[in-house]
Amino acid sequence: MTEKPPILWLNTTLFASTLLVSLIGVPWYLWSQGFTWPLWLAFIGLFVFAGISITAGYHRLWSHKAWDAHWSVRILFALGGALALQNSILHWASDHREHHKHVDHEDKDPYSITRGFWFAHIGWMLREYHEDRYNDYRNVKDLQRDPIVRWQHKHYLALVLIMNIGLPLAIGLALGQVGGALLVLGVFRLVLGHHTTFFINSLAHVWGKRTYTESNSARDNGWLALLTFGEGYHNFHHIFSGDYRNGVRWYHFDPTKWLILTLRSVGLAKNLRRTRASEITKARDAMRAKRKSPRSQTMVEKFQEELCNTQAQMGTVSNPNRTP
Repeated sequence: MTEKPPILWLNTTLFASTLLVSLIGVPWYLWSQGFTWPLWLAFIGLFVFAGISITAGYHRLWSHKAWDAHWSVRILFALGGALALQNSILHWASDHREHHKHVDHEDKDPYSITRGFWFAHIGWMLREYHEDRYNDYRNVKDLQRDPIVRWQHKHYLALVLIMNIGLPLAIGLALGQVGGALLVLGVFRLVLGHHTTFFINSLAHVWGKRTYTESNSARDNGWLALLTFGEGYHNFHHIFSGDYRNGVRWYHFDPTKWLILTLRSVGLAKNLRRTRASEITKARDAMRAKRKSPRSQTMVEKFQEELCNTQAQMGTVSNPNRTP
């Protein structure tokens, strides 16, 4: 029997304790103190700030380089990423690039769904499964040239304490609800942010439609998009990972995409990358043909293999075409 890797006690303690406090503390607070609008409006604000910093910043900006942001926006996302408490930009992007490069590969994909729902959701962070992978962050050398990324990585622990304890404490003092702020804005907001993000690694690989490719397990799921600021269109993302959009249709719920477009309109974003409409249509039509006729399967598999090879050759940017 293969010996299991050692437990990461810091991660395990953090996830278990914050969940326990949220399950017990939040109902107790609502029962004893009642619902107060200012506190819960602050909760929504911090939840959105942290979540968008992951989706627009960690994911689409830094991991996939799908767009370029002004330095002021990058600083805000670096702070929001510390608030989200999902590791530094450098480490998060390194994990995510490995996931795309080796998706569904049991040994090389850091959070492969082939090892089970629990592993993909949170289990991969509870044990030291990849001890030697990140000695030099060799797959994110481009990000190491970003001074904001280096600054956040160097001071990550201090930023985490400031954003997750100092900021809720300051808001609590202003509202006269210090205990409630630490509980709701600090702990409960963190737990909710963690698990909605983790759904993309777990639920988005088992629940939904494979609209554009069956070469990997990623699914498109509009319900998950509602919980993850547009990240639920995961099948599209895995085949066109360099696109700044996840929800490609106008009616898709993708506030991350809308934020990036808004930033561009005020001069804070540029070089938005998007896949040609003809390529998206070709991928979608190929999947429809495959489902209608088994004889089309070879053609579809060849087309998907060419797309995957193109992505591998171009690194994190699957298509460099930019918006007009």
